[in-house]
Amino acid sequence: MGFPALKRAATAMSEAYREGRAGAVAGIPAAQRLAAYLVTRMPATYAAAFHVLREVSERLTEAPRSVLDIGAGTGAASLAARQFFPDATITMMERDSTLAEAAGDWLPDAKRAAADATRLETFPESDLIIAAYSLGEMPGLRVERLWAAARVALVVIEPGTPRGFGLVRKVRDELLAAGAHVAAPCPGDAACPVTGGDWCHFAARVERSSLHRRVKGGELGHEDEKYSYVALTRRAVHRAAARIVRHPQQQPGVITIQACTPAGLRQIRITKRDREAFRAARKAGWGSVWDSPAPAETLPSSPEDDRDS
Repeated sequence: MGFPALKRAATAMSEAYREGRAGAVAGIPAAQRLAAYLVTRMPATYAAAFHVLREVSERLTEAPRSVLDIGAGTGAASLAARQFFPDATITMMERDSTLAEAAGDWLPDAKRAAADATRLETFPESDLIIAAYSLGEMPGLRVERLWAAARVALVVIEPGTPRGFGLVRKVRDELLAAGAHVAAPCPGDAACPVTGGDWCHFAARVERSSLHRRVKGGELGHEDEKYSYVALTRRAVHRAAARIVRHPQQQPGVITIQACTPAGLRQIRITKRDREAFRAARKAGWGSVWDSPAPAETLPSSPEDDRDS
């Protein structure tokens, strides 16, 4: 395969993922689609899933013994799950045989299920079910069917776009009404305080290979994969006291943090007078848990605050 064909396939795939038009890549030859996915999308999906599942592993009181990866693609989320749940039985469900075969190369001990999840009325019961960048590609997939099969937890990851977050929030609302509990990233089960044109998302650093840089036309050796997610559990778990939802703003002697708290979005100003909190704030980043002692000033977050895009 020539480089121009690879670049065209990668560009089409990236645009389709951002815009939620997965069907747009159906016309790309299977070999080109696989190559483009492995070079560009698999590292990004793995990075996002790694960050999310690390958080989930810290919230669950017991490690899941079985994992079902819905729309597994080439197995990126399953690879991340293996890092945190090494003893779990993993099943990768994928309708695209080309992607599924590649997934088997990375995880030969995992089970593979060749199925279209949108056509299934029920799913195999599993302790943990992961839908990483899947629901947006399969609008016919009913999330309540996934929840019915999740014995311990369900994790949904989508692109960190307004559309992706809208889908995550919809899943959150539907399953909270069905009795689920949020494990992460939210600090509580109250209505999501993010409204209007804002959206909640985080970023995972992805190291680029030289081929990745050429395909993307970039010079940096890394990129940030923006993602939105929610982890829901059958039982209530210990969760973050608050979650930092924007890059902390540092000025001489003052650090300002935008955080999601059980009381809603809050702007937290920490000064050097609060020594312990100030040290913690200097180490904190976007997406970090915030559970330090009460800072000097906590105010409602303005809806006009700049948004990381």
